[in-house]
This record gives sequence, structure tokens and C-alpha cells, in this order.
Amino acid sequence: MTMGEQSGTTSSLRLLDAAFDAGVNFFDSAEMYPVPQRSETSGRSEELLGRWLRARRAPRDQVVVATKVAGPSGQMTWIRGGPTSLDSQNITDAIDDSLRRLGVDYIDLFQIHWPDRYVPMFGETEYDPSSQYTSVPMEEQLEALGRAIDAGKIRYIGLSNETPYGLMKFLQLSKDFQLHSKLLTVQNSYNLLCRNFDSGLAECCHHERISLLAYSPMAMGILSGKYHSSDDCGPPEARMNLFKGRYSEGESRYKLQSPEVKLAVKEYTQIAAKYGISPATLAIAFVLRHPLVASAVFGATKLWQLYEVLQAARIHLPEEILVEINDVHARYPNPCP
Repeated sequence: MTMGEQSGTTSSLRLLDAAFDAGVNFFDSAEMYPVPQRSETSGRSEELLGRWLRARRAPRDQVVVATKVAGPSGQMTWIRGGPTSLDSQNITDAIDDSLRRLGVDYIDLFQIHWPDRYVPMFGETEYDPSSQYTSVPMEEQLEALGRAIDAGKIRYIGLSNETPYGLMKFLQLSKDFQLHSKLLTVQNSYNLLCRNFDSGLAECCHHERISLLAYSPMAMGILSGKYHSSDDCGPPEARMNLFKGRYSEGESRYKLQSPEVKLAVKEYTQIAAKYGISPATLAIAFVLRHPLVASAVFGATKLWQLYEVLQAARIHLPEEILVEINDVHARYPNPCP
């Protein structure tokens, strides 16, 4: 998500090399990346991933390539005029464009980035029925995705920023298109500051055998403690400082000045120090321990950040740490929904 903006070409390729060498084999992009999104850089993240795939020459079946089609926005006019909707043509064009930028014959996991209907997202918590608009039927979206599977362009389907209703409705309708076994994942935010997944989606995923791809496992870097370790709001090159005022989706959800966020991060940082691990390692390890999580989708702009995150895959959080984590969560529940 940061490659092509916050990370330049050389550093991005170096990070991908280091991640693959360490055993990472799942790479997630999107047609609108990098962020903050703008016309000059749109699609650059996919292009860098494709460039790395060609240079690395890794066997294609050893790398899982995932990307996403943007939902209706109206703001990103450089992506098919908005994009205006998730109709059949938009989905088909997005797949073809992503294949071209990535330079691959097929995409392993193709995801709907956000729904083509009103849902509370990116910090919103209450559903407003009056905000619903005329949206493209899910049947049309599934039909387009099914044609792409039949053509060999994509292999599996994923959802993102979805609700329990949306997931279950897609699963219900997918049976009519013989796609039920092709819908595998939902990519939603999940971290120490946002555990909303556990309230409703977790039950759906458990019974329907859908895996969670947990994005923002470090809450956009907040859980590293870097934004609250001093009075100056963190290093100037940190994403929320570097792009302040330009990344509305992040700023609406991750409120750095929120008293609840500050107090929760302070306590999670203290727990990490007590047990001799970094706050970032604690945050990632907490996500990876979830039985429904297939992967923690994280970003890194520096090699030391990558290695710190990878350390989380090598540790096991004992019960006493989880008790302390849940105590903090009970007092500061989901301050970054």
C-alpha cells in the first residue's frame, strides 16, 4: 500500500526480496495503491510488485498474488471515472488492468475492496438507513467474477471492508453461480485497537470456512508506540505525519489525539516491555494467534520494520499476556473501529 509513494522503487524491491527470503509468500495490492491515492501514482504498487516478480523469477506457484478492485467512490476520477460502480464492465476492466500492471497470467485472489452499497466504514460505527443508494446487484458482480475465473484470469474471490450481512449474502448468491467454493476470504481491519471482527463476522467466518485477512494489524503504526512516545507526535517521516490532511480514510479511523487511543497504546506498550518484546511484535503476534486469521496483512517501509514484524511469527503469547491484553481491551474497547 505504501510502495510507489512512501517507498521508492529501490527500497520497495529490497523489502519484497527480504520478505520473500524470510518466508513471506502472500503479497496483497490494489488497483488504487499507493496511498494517499492520486492520479500520478495510481497503479504503481501493482507495477512494482510485477517488476519484482519478473526480477526475482520465483516459481509462480510459490507466490500468492492478491489485489483488489476499487468500489464506488466518485473521488478517484482517474480510475474509470470515479469509479462509479462495481458493475460488470468495471470489474472486467479492473481485472485486465491489474493483470497488465502485474505482468502475470492470473491473479490468485481478486478482492472487492469495499462494497457497492452503503455500509459504515473507516471509523463509522452506526448504520444509517437513509444513506443507502441504488447499487449494483451482487449477482452482477458475481457473474463478472465467475467469467474471469472461467477465463483463467483469477482463481479465487475475496471481500474486503465487509459486514456479516454482506458476507452471508455473497455466500448465499455464490451458490447460484457455482462459486461457493471460490469465495475464500474477507479482508477487514483487525488489531488491538479494533476487534470488531469478533462481534459478528467471526461467527460467520467460522461456520462458512472463510478466512480473515487482517489488515492494519498495527493500526497504521500506532501500536508501535512511535506516535505517543514523546510530545512531538512521532517522527516526521511516519505516515500519519508525512501525509497529514491527505489521507482521510486513515485519519477518520486512527485519531492520534484521542484520549482512549493514547491510554490504550500506553498500556499495550507497557505490556510488551514487561514481557521483553517490542510493541510491534506484540501487536502482530496478537493478530496471528487468532484461529480464523489466515494472514496478517502488514506494510513496512524500512528493513528493520520488516524484521521486527517477522519476529512475531516466532513467538507464542502465553495466557498471562492475553489476560492483560483483554483487561486493557475491556477498559478501552475498539477506540479505532
